[in-house]
Amino acid sequence: MLTVPPYDVLRRRSSEKWSGLAPGVIGATVAELDFELAPPIAAVLHEAVARGDLGYTPGVSPRLRDAFTGFAARRLGWRVDPDRLTLVPEVLIGLVELCRVLAPGGKVGFATAGYPPFLEQLPVAGFDVRHLPLRADGSFDLARLTVELRGGLRVLILASPHNPTGRVLPRAELESIAELCAEYDAWVLADEIHAPLVLPGAEFVPWLEVSEAARERGFALTSASKAFNLAGLKAALLVTASDRAQDVVRRLPFTADQVGLLGVLAAEVAYADGDPWLDALLGQLDRNRTLIGERLPAGITWSPPQATYLGWLDCAGLDLAPDPAGFFLARAKVALGPGSDYDPAGRERVRLNFGTGPELLGEILDRMTRACRS
Repeated sequence: MLTVPPYDVLRRRSSEKWSGLAPGVIGATVAELDFELAPPIAAVLHEAVARGDLGYTPGVSPRLRDAFTGFAARRLGWRVDPDRLTLVPEVLIGLVELCRVLAPGGKVGFATAGYPPFLEQLPVAGFDVRHLPLRADGSFDLARLTVELRGGLRVLILASPHNPTGRVLPRAELESIAELCAEYDAWVLADEIHAPLVLPGAEFVPWLEVSEAARERGFALTSASKAFNLAGLKAALLVTASDRAQDVVRRLPFTADQVGLLGVLAAEVAYADGDPWLDALLGQLDRNRTLIGERLPAGITWSPPQATYLGWLDCAGLDLAPDPAGFFLARAKVALGPGSDYDPAGRERVRLNFGTGPELLGEILDRMTRACRS
């Protein structure tokens, strides 16, 4: 059911992952999938173009409400109030604008390693950015969070599942985070864009299902973009579960016509009719995860991710710092994400996107192995 175009076809893609690469290089950086679109999504996009349906988005349609609330209940165990859905152009923009309302010029924190735009865009937006380094086992450092809250942290951005480690935060950890933030009157913005990509063996807990404290002072932001490879269509959802949080949403500067209509149409179909394709994707990602564990080059270690299609690889055993990604680009012709993009202290790390077919993933691992042996 899932197919990956041949390498020469992938190289003709104009998106960030595949553009700008030197001849012969395999892209495994940006979080884009190589698989062809789910057929129902491709069909609705072709139909929209054929009828010239490329105008402004009118708002959250009844179809999108029904599709997303059904998807959330069916796949995530999440009871979403359909009247508390707000369209935003993308998750990151929603996070930044929420921070502007909740903590203008104030302290905003997130776990590191973290999503690179958090490190790049939040300081430019004028916030006092606080890094919360993860513990050695990848878990959230509650003691460090307490220190930052006492120091005036106003907003915690919580990537759940976490990017780049792929860890799924357990309920007890989420409950502790919610209690601490409530104690210090801080808000939590849960970036749950990878929630549909939880792999076998783990269970995702939506932030707004964690506790009353989480619902009262929390927001969830999500999109079909990562699970269904729709990032370029610019449509995401902001979800609340309390009157207090909904009052904050009313102060945001968004209007529906800032959201891509094609993104909304694609999301409607993805949430309503995308289950078979998504199930096939999760099965392939699980097999890819196993393949990496079997063929990871000697000297590289990892904790297999519980979610996402991203591997956070530790190259410390190869002595390639400060630029293991540069080594693999030059010696293996494989483009990986530099660890320092995700964490200033991550110079011995690389991020591997394994959202591709087993043949191409096998070639990536073979090239990396040959480069290490040489």
